[in-house]
Amino acid sequence: MNYKKTNASKTTVSRDLYDLSNEIGNVYETIAILAKRSRQISVEMKEELLEKINEFSTVNNSLEEVFENKEQIEVSRYYERLPKSTSIAIEELKEGKIYHRAAELKSEENIENEENITSKES
Repeated sequence: MNYKKTNASKTTVSRDLYDLSNEIGNVYETIAILAKRSRQISVEMKEELLEKINEFSTVNNSLEEVFENKEQIEVSRYYERLPKSTSIAIEELKEGKIYHRAAELKSEENIENEENITSKES
């Protein structure tokens, strides 16, 4: 995913959770969805960063080579300047790019059957 093209803010911005949760209907579900998507983005970004850094790795680990490897430093700085994963997740939610679905609720019959099973075992 190309995070450079995102409209997410690179600085901290206060958000109204109730405005964000209008589509989903529940503030807690909204936070859970944003947290899960944020973790997914973080993992993707970390994998990309490690992949690019490993391209520049050398077999010899002399002290001079560690300090002179400017390519790794530039790649790291690029990723440091990107917006945080939570900001990207919030922007994706606002743009409607996050797919989520509600977990199935247990029907009353299933709950009663589970109660009967547990009471029979006692």
